[in-house]
Amino acid sequence: MKIKRFEFNMFPVNCYVLSDDTKEAVIIDAGCFYPDEQQELKRYITDNNLKVTHLLNTHLHLDHVFGNPFVKREFGLQAEAHKADEFLLNQVADQCRMFGFEINEPAVPLGRYIEDKELIRFGNTTLEAIHVPGHSPGGLVFYAASAQCMFSGDVLFNGSIGRSDLSGGDFTALRNGIINRLFVLPDETTVYPGHGDATTIGREKISNPFFR
Repeated sequence: MKIKRFEFNMFPVNCYVLSDDTKEAVIIDAGCFYPDEQQELKRYITDNNLKVTHLLNTHLHLDHVFGNPFVKREFGLQAEAHKADEFLLNQVADQCRMFGFEINEPAVPLGRYIEDKELIRFGNTTLEAIHVPGHSPGGLVFYAASAQCMFSGDVLFNGSIGRSDLSGGDFTALRNGIINRLFVLPDETTVYPGHGDATTIGREKISNPFFR
């Protein structure tokens, strides 16, 4: 599996394009806010002759959904996420104003809900959705066992975890979810987070201050 990481918007967010030798691909967290970011994402997809089959959201906070209208318009894909986060789409415009700017495009509805343990397939690749609430009620991690990696959104970071003081947050649920759902996976599993640099499950079990 090929992994391309982009860093988009003012927060900034990691957006990932995953593809394999079939040229089928998925986008995880299309956070592209500015027109040049949108074109950068489009150019990578078209230059590599990729067929994007899913637009996946780890969760629906504003910084992770800025690019959803663009992807829907350019590639005909509606976002897929956990139902428990759907209410957050109605807050995106107000959250932007709270941070002092106007939204680039109105948030678009979800096209489909993703359930815990659901398998999402593209090409020869399979992702398993793991529901880990706490940063948001519908937080999802996408685990690719064959590639020994996961895309953790704002659940687990390099040396930290997602904040739990936002709408629907729950620190205890987040910490327990990481321990019971993620730390049981192989230590060599690479963690690609929603912000910042990659890490591994083994490293976080040993050094993450939230688990000492």
